[in-house]
Amino acid sequence: MNLQNYQIKKYNESPELSNKYTKLARKIAMKFKIRLTRSQKRKFCKHCYSYLRPSKNSRVRIHNNQVIIYCEDCKKYTRIPLLKTKNK
Repeated sequence: MNLQNYQIKKYNESPELSNKYTKLARKIAMKFKIRLTRSQKRKFCKHCYSYLRPSKNSRVRIHNNQVIIYCEDCKKYTRIPLLKTKNK
């Protein structure tokens, strides 16, 4: 079982523990200079580092070719541009 699956399972029981694991994973990645994948980066808030669960503690909207993620813990937004795919 990887860390993301464990966080999802533990979030339902204890959100604080899940946030602790998120901060720990981020610190380990910084210490050993390992880049987190794009999907891993989008699983936590960039402002307060809490684990994001849509409809539990975050809202996800699409507006003007952007994915807007609102963290309900720190009341901040993260905007991610939607990239157009190239058709060949």
